[in-house]
Amino acid sequence: MFELPLQLIDDFLMNYHLGHVLLLLFVLAAAGGFAANRSLKVLGIQFSLFGLLFIITPSTTMPVEFFYLGIGLAVIGPVIAISADS
Repeated sequence: MFELPLQLIDDFLMNYHLGHVLLLLFVLAAAGGFAANRSLKVLGIQFSLFGLLFIITPSTTMPVEFFYLGIGLAVIGPVIAISADS
């Protein structure tokens, strides 16, 4: 079995933090939720929940820019959910 040296994996992962992981999860969840049922209401709820998640995540684990992204998503999410047809 081929084993990767831990040094290479560690060097790759040291460039990322929790904010990048949450952003990747948000993009994948939004794409998957919209592709599954094409509902803007579900998309708005996802935006709201990920906005709250970005807001409540401690600032020591990610830069402050992700906090501002969370505020924007928490504001935009309910607008999208309410304005959806059904």
